[in-house]
Amino acid sequence: MPAAAGGGLLAFSLAHFAAGLGGAGVPAVLGWLPLPAMAALTAYASWRVTRHPGLSAPTRRFWGRFAGCLAVLAVTLVFHARDALAGPVQRISPPTTGLYLVILLVLVWALMRLPAGERTCGEWARFGLDAGIILITSGILVWHFALSRAAGWAAQTGSAAPLLAIIMVTSVSLIAFVKVAFAGAGGLDRRAVHLLSLGTALAAATGSLTPFLADHPALNATFLAVPLACFLVQLAAHRQLHAPAAAAAAPRPARRVSVVPYLAVAGMDAMLLGADVPAGESRIIVLGTVAITALVVIRQVTALRENSRLLATVDSNLAQLRVYQEQLAHQVRHDALTEIANRANFEEQITGRLAGGDFLVALLDLDDFKTVNDRLGHGTGDALLKAVSRRLLGRLRPGDTVARLGGDEFTLLLPRLSGAEAAVLLRRVVAEVQEPVLIDGHEMTPRISIGVTAAQPGDTPGELLRRADVAMYAAKNAGGGRVAWFDPAMDRLAARDARLGADLRQAVARGELSLVYQPIVELPDGGLAGVEALVRWQHPEHGQVSPALFIPLAERNGTIIELGRWILEQVTAQAARWDRALGAHAPRRISVNISPRELHEPGFVAGVAALLARTGTDPARITAEITETAVLGTGPGLDAVRELHELGLPVALDDFGTGQSSLSLLVDCPVQVLKVDKSFVDGVTAGTAQAVIVDSLIAITTGLGIQAVAEGVETEAQARRLHQAGYRYAQGFHFFRPMTGDQVTSLLSPVALGA
Repeated sequence: MPAAAGGGLLAFSLAHFAAGLGGAGVPAVLGWLPLPAMAALTAYASWRVTRHPGLSAPTRRFWGRFAGCLAVLAVTLVFHARDALAGPVQRISPPTTGLYLVILLVLVWALMRLPAGERTCGEWARFGLDAGIILITSGILVWHFALSRAAGWAAQTGSAAPLLAIIMVTSVSLIAFVKVAFAGAGGLDRRAVHLLSLGTALAAATGSLTPFLADHPALNATFLAVPLACFLVQLAAHRQLHAPAAAAAAPRPARRVSVVPYLAVAGMDAMLLGADVPAGESRIIVLGTVAITALVVIRQVTALRENSRLLATVDSNLAQLRVYQEQLAHQVRHDALTEIANRANFEEQITGRLAGGDFLVALLDLDDFKTVNDRLGHGTGDALLKAVSRRLLGRLRPGDTVARLGGDEFTLLLPRLSGAEAAVLLRRVVAEVQEPVLIDGHEMTPRISIGVTAAQPGDTPGELLRRADVAMYAAKNAGGGRVAWFDPAMDRLAARDARLGADLRQAVARGELSLVYQPIVELPDGGLAGVEALVRWQHPEHGQVSPALFIPLAERNGTIIELGRWILEQVTAQAARWDRALGAHAPRRISVNISPRELHEPGFVAGVAALLARTGTDPARITAEITETAVLGTGPGLDAVRELHELGLPVALDDFGTGQSSLSLLVDCPVQVLKVDKSFVDGVTAGTAQAVIVDSLIAITTGLGIQAVAEGVETEAQARRLHQAGYRYAQGFHFFRPMTGDQVTSLLSPVALGA
């Protein structure tokens, strides 16, 4: 290890020098022998640093130049030893002096070539001023304490000027080391720089001891300067090799106040006070000058301390401002509720990846989230959104991105995934999100629909999100709680729905809509007990459009509000016509389907009341048929149904058993009629589970005083089995197909009844 060998050579040099000072007759050659070896050993230690692969190129170059300087120093010391041992008095020749100067100048140049931190012109100017102060102060001090004995210098060295130049350049290198230590120098370790600075300072200090060794001709200041400096360089090289990377790279804040000018003033004042100045006026001037400079320094230091406090306050305010700016930047790019990325952030990430194109975009939407807000409040809804975002973050890979677009819509960016891998991941996402969660004492099971699309050349963020949105709605239309991949056919269907939706908005004004009525009969004789109003759409281009197609479309685009209002107006008008034409034989009950969206529409019940009052229609004559999903739980939907009941409208629960059925609905909701779905009626004649359910429902409705109506009866066997089970009302093609209002009039006319 170079440092261990160097320590031994340093100990030998110190022992030799101490023995010489003590008066022992030690030969001068023993002082010179270890010096070239010490320099060569130090050059090797510096060269080893250049082989370290973890250091930056500028750092390795610096240590390489340092190693070169030390190799030249080893040769120079040989020449210096030859000069010193050539005569009775140790001298140094001009060529040797020149080599020392070259070594120091190359060292300063290597320091200046280090890539320090950003420096302004002002900082370079201050560095120049500090260097000038050091040169002048050290020059004067050396002149006063050493060169005033010029004869002694000349006698020992042959010339005073070269050694003065060496001391001056050494001072410049020292200030360069200090500046590098405080300003930072790329990958150069700071502690290594401190060791190099200390070595340079010791070399300068011990080099100025030459005039004081006149009484010891066998000693030379170089015996101390070289071993001390080389050993510290070896320690610095060892530190650089084993320094942590973070410590090497971390910059240190620059000092606001340089102590160099004040040290220089203190040194000059001390020299003046110690100078042999004659008593009298000169002594008074010297003392006054020293006192004034001391007071000026104290005043300036006080002002600088005050400025430092002010700058610290400014720095604190700026740091706080930067924190606020970072917070604002975070808020601009992140969702305020869930703290995940927002739409702008997500679109920015998509834009950055479009060049590669190897990623998927998935759009997620919570099914029936509005029901959660309506039933349990927006606070619970927000808590559910937070829970979903945490589950998404926990399931995705580290390189994936999840963002909230707004409301209950989330989106995922999934890079470098094949279709099969994405399918597996998204199935896991669905399973994870749809696990039950307890929020504010309510156990909920979220359901999500996901639409997925792959990036293609020429895509934009908006186009990707549009395709994912189309696929997501396809997943919803398929029942929700699933993943759907975008297919170009979906665009065609979406375009068809868009055109159909636009036509539907004009259908009422164009007279394309009409109502038909399906009779509800009594069992077993088939007497008419009422009718159910059904809407039909005769499209001028597509012909008869199925209600299974345009009713859900009207629900999605909001046309159902206007459509429902039109149906109620037509029903009340038809009821009046039947009354005029049939009198007591007119249908006494007309069922009208009310959509969930109508029940959530503000002012819906008030509008129904106003219509009935205006037309003079008895509310008990209009049965409001609702689906169980419209009133599941609590909220505006159930409140509206209760208000309709209070208004006098009977309430029928349609399609019971096909959704999230709960018998509690029969208690919470003011139901007077229960319509048993066709899917149960179809299996009533066989020993199936449907038959058991049909039998159980009639027992329940009878006990609760609710009228049961079996839907979709198509055969005589089904009608007979239902009657045997206890059903007294039914409807279906076995009895009547839907008919127009005039056909109902003909069916119920006294002539027809008499026949």
